[in-house]
Amino acid sequence: MSDRIEKLQRLLENEPNDPFCLYGLAQEYARIGQHERAIAYFDQTIEVDSSYCYAYYHKARSLEAKGDKQKAVEILEAGLERAQSLGDDKAAEEISEYLHALT
Repeated sequence: MSDRIEKLQRLLENEPNDPFCLYGLAQEYARIGQHERAIAYFDQTIEVDSSYCYAYYHKARSLEAKGDKQKAVEILEAGLERAQSLGDDKAAEEISEYLHALT
C-alpha cells in the first residue's frame, strides 16, 4: 500500500464521510490500476457529496479502463447533468468532451 493511501486511510478514520479523503483514495487506487477499489471510493464520494463533479469523470475513466464503456457513458451523462445543474461550466465542459470521445 502506498504512503499516500495509508495517510488518506488514517484521515478517513477520523472523518469517514470526508469527500476529499474519499476522492483522494479513489484517485490513488485508480493511479495504481486498482479500478474496482477506485470505483467504490468514487461511488462513496458521490454519495457523500454529489457536487464532486470530477468524481463522475474519473469514475468513468476507471470504468473505461476495466472495459465497461457503456457504464462509463452512463456515469458521464449523470455527471454532466449534475455539473450543469450546479453551474459548474468547467466540469461540464470536460465531462462533455470525454463523453463525446466515448460515443
